[in-house]
Parts: sequence; C-alpha cells; structure tokens
Amino acid sequence: MTRIFNNPSDFAEEALAGFCDVYANLVRQVPGGAVRRHRPVQPKVAVLAGGGSGHYPAFAGLIGTGLADGAVVGNIFTSPSAQQAYSVAKAADSGAGVVFTYGNYAGDVMNFGLASERLAAEGIQVENVLVTDDVASAPPSESGKRRGIAGDFTVFKIMGAAAEAGADLADVVRLGRKANDLTRTIGSAFHGCTFPGADAPLFTLKDRQMGLGLGIHGEPGLFDTELPSAKELGQEFVARLLAETPHGAGDRIAVILNGLGSTKHEELFVLWLSVAPLLRAAGYTLVMPEVGELVTSLDMAGVSLTVTWLDDELEPLWTAPAETPAYRRGNAGIPGGEADETAPAEATAAPEAFAAGDASREYAQHCVAALAAAREALHDAEKSLGDLDAIAGDGDHGRGMVRGIDAACAAAAGALSRGAGAGTVLATAGDAWADNAGGTSGVLWGAGLRAFGECLGNDQSPDAAELAAAVAAFAARIAGLGKADVGDKTMVDALVPFVETFSRLAGEGTGADAGWSEAAREATAAAEATAALRPLKGRARPLAEKSVGTPDPGATSLAMVFTVFGPHLAAANIAGANIAGVRQPAGARS
Repeated sequence: MTRIFNNPSDFAEEALAGFCDVYANLVRQVPGGAVRRHRPVQPKVAVLAGGGSGHYPAFAGLIGTGLADGAVVGNIFTSPSAQQAYSVAKAADSGAGVVFTYGNYAGDVMNFGLASERLAAEGIQVENVLVTDDVASAPPSESGKRRGIAGDFTVFKIMGAAAEAGADLADVVRLGRKANDLTRTIGSAFHGCTFPGADAPLFTLKDRQMGLGLGIHGEPGLFDTELPSAKELGQEFVARLLAETPHGAGDRIAVILNGLGSTKHEELFVLWLSVAPLLRAAGYTLVMPEVGELVTSLDMAGVSLTVTWLDDELEPLWTAPAETPAYRRGNAGIPGGEADETAPAEATAAPEAFAAGDASREYAQHCVAALAAAREALHDAEKSLGDLDAIAGDGDHGRGMVRGIDAACAAAAGALSRGAGAGTVLATAGDAWADNAGGTSGVLWGAGLRAFGECLGNDQSPDAAELAAAVAAFAARIAGLGKADVGDKTMVDALVPFVETFSRLAGEGTGADAGWSEAAREATAAAEATAALRPLKGRARPLAEKSVGTPDPGATSLAMVFTVFGPHLAAANIAGANIAGVRQPAGARS
C-alpha cells in the first residue's frame, strides 16, 4: 500500500518535484516532466520517454547520458497530455529533432501524436516509437496491438545510446523500432497495487494464486492460476518467450528480470536461477543481464521477464555506458556542455480580451453552469467510476474525469470573466481538460469540447439545429481521434445514440430541452447495455472476458455528463431562441 502522501491528487506532482530536487545535478523539472540538467554542446537527437507516473525508475529515473534526454510524466497510470509532451520536447530539443518513445496505449498514442503534429508545424523534426513487447496482450498475428511493458527499458536504452553516439533522427528511430521488433516480455502478478489514498488494491488474488499476463498499470492478469514454484514459473516464462523467437534471430540476448514494485531482489535472484539455465540450455549467450526494478507498478507484487535478441548493431548499444539517477552502466560520466540551471523564463502575457456577441456571452453563462453541474456529478461518482474501470483496466477513470472537469470549470469561469462567448468558453474548457486529465478520456473530452465550442462560435445563442450540429461536431472529433465504433465498448456506445436521437428530434421540431432529455435517456440505456459487450479498444481489450457483465466506465461517465448538461445547455437554448423570435413550446423550462 502507498502510505506516504499528502493530498492523493497531488502525489504524482510532488513525487516528480522531490525527484528533481534530489537529482538536481542531473535533471531539471520543466512543465510536463523533466529534462537533462546539461544541454549538449552540439545538436543531438532528443530521446524522450513518456507515460504515466507510478513506474519508477521509468520514466524520469532514466534521464541521463546514454539514455533519455527527457521524460514526459503524466498522473499515476495516466497518459501525459499533449501540452505536457509538447512542453518537454521544446525544452529538450537541441536542433537535431526529437523522438517520443512510449508503450502502446491509446491515450499515449493520441496525446504524443497531437504533440508531434504541433511540433512539426513549428518546423521541429519529430518521430514516435511505440513499444509493443507484451506477448500476453495480443497474439503474434496482431503484434501491433500489444502493449508496452518492461521491454520499454530495452528500447529506450538502445535509442538513447544511438543518439548519444551521434546517430541522426532517422537512424535512432530505425534502431528503436528494430529493438522493439526483437523484444518479448511476459509477466505475472501476485497482488494488486494500491493508489495513494485508496483503501483497497485495484485487484486481488486468492491466496496462493497468480495472475499471468499482467500489464504495468495495475491490470490483472489474463487468467489466474495456482502459484507455481520458482522453477515452474521460470519454465513458464521461458517457454512462452522462446515460442515467439523472431525469425532469423541470433544466439545472443539481452535479458531483464524485472520486479513490479514489492517483489524483493532476493526473490528475483531465486527466480533467476531457474530462468538463466533454461536460456543457456537453449543455446543463448546472455549479454549483460539486468535483475531488479526498472519498470514498476507502484507497490504491485509481480515480476516480468524480457528477452531482446541482439545482433552486431544492437549489442554495442545495449552494452554502452549510461549515467542516470536510477541506472548506471560503465562510466558514461556527465558530458561537458552548457549548464541549463533553470528553465527559460516565459513571458507573461496580458489576459486576453474576447470579442463576442451579447447573446453568446449570455449563453456562455449556461455553459459554465453545465460544466459546474458535471463537476458535482463526477465528484460524486469518482469512486464508482474507478471501481468500474478497475474490473478490466487500471482504475483511474474516475480520478481522471475529476481532474479534467475541475480544470475545465476553472478555465471556463476564467474565460467567461474576461468576456468570452460560448464557443471560446467551451474550447478553453476543453483545452484545460485535456492538459490536466491526460489519458485517453482526457484527450477525447478535451478535443470534443473544443470542437463543440468551435461549432457554436461566439456570435449568438444557438437554436436547436445549431446545438445539434455542435453535438455532432463533438462526436465527430472523438470518433476521428479514438477510431472506435459502436459495439467496441467505449464512450462512443453512449455518444452515438445521444447524437442520433437529439439530431432526429431537433430535425422534427421537438423542443431542445425535450429532445436533449430523450437523447440523454437513450445514452444512459446504451451505457448500461455495454455490460453485455466485450471491449475491442483501449486497455480493457486484453481483459475482455473480465469486462463482460460490467458497463463501460467511459460510456457511463459520458451519459452522466450529458444528462446533467441538459437543463443548462438545452433549456438555455430555448430561452435564447425565443428572444430571437422562435416560439417557445408551452410548458418548456426557461
């Protein structure tokens, strides 16, 4: 259990600040994460590892010579936002380009992708290398869907060494993808991890049970089995990895036996006595193996085995020196360079004044009220949403939604106080949501609210048809980013019925409030019906069977938010439309 904390919601930020203070000679904190203290004398490719907190030494602990140039650090088990990734990249870039490298999770892919688009638009060379080493999360025929776990370290190490040696961006990326293609990992859990402030772990196992095929975000294993002896566990791990030996692979391998947080080194050494002889008996030479904690999961009791097949190109990079706060190999030292003691001071811009029509400014007040109603509902539901998510995910959905709506409410109120219209209020709220919530839901809600606001504009209060168009824009933006369809067991399963129902009723002339209420009922029913589905997207996909019988948390929260939006967005719409000369239906709320 995580016992040392102040406010649980501040745990990740305080941990990063403490880390940067301890290792101030090696790293410095920047918005969104941390970078090397010393910048290179000559431009070099910046290798930027990233992901959620809770995995130390990954990701910030690997910043240093021969490894990462920076780390983008999200909240616990939550993807960093696109703004965080952009900020760290700007701080780390020395003129030779940047490469983001991270595990294959939907939120990371979206947020790092959006940051990459922004960097590229500014003329900065940028690439992404995804890690897909977990053999338990998808079959070999779908290896591109696999998640990244402890194999992250091998890929990061090889890319960092290549960049340190002066390789250009294309070559660093090629070597990273090559290392990923030759890396396989299998893991097991003995007990779940516990978030700061939580009174129970994300999952539990019966005594003398083991979950095989865990992820590093607290996801339970693909199936549970009786706890084996060390010898039997080693046999299971080695057999599963060697069964996926890459075609044409050589006989020299990098091996990592990784503890997940509360598995003692002595236990790992006992397991190593089973693993190493089996690998050697299979004809392999073990090159500088690592046994210890490199990619953890808070206080999870568990272990993983990673094998990377080396060749003449990869082996020198694997064995190259490195000097970071949490990992040292050989004598890399700290290169001479320009000391970068503090982050560049940012100019403080004067508060922006907004141009907007009076009717839109009036409607913006209802938008702020809608967000406040959503904030109250999400705070009330934080635990229940987290419990839903913990069935087959990492249990962070409630916390992420709360962080997002809190930031959105504050940003929207600030924009309203400066005279913003409805479109700007919602777009500003969306940007704040995405930046503070991170993760898949954060980027989707943020992008969706921005699209909603952009469609509304800042000139007038919308009528029912315009409100329906804005809702459709919200849905289209989410569909474009998330690539999910109805039936995939995501928020889209509740969103599409809402959009279709509201748009149909608006087209038939139904009042906006009545149409919104009916659409919200359809969304709620659709969210409940997701209990019968098997997830085809996101972190719950590898644990599909565990998810059956439980509604999707993203669909549930979307239906909840859109339900409480209605009395403000739709009822206010009627008042605004009536002022514009549209007859208000009898009995409608104002």
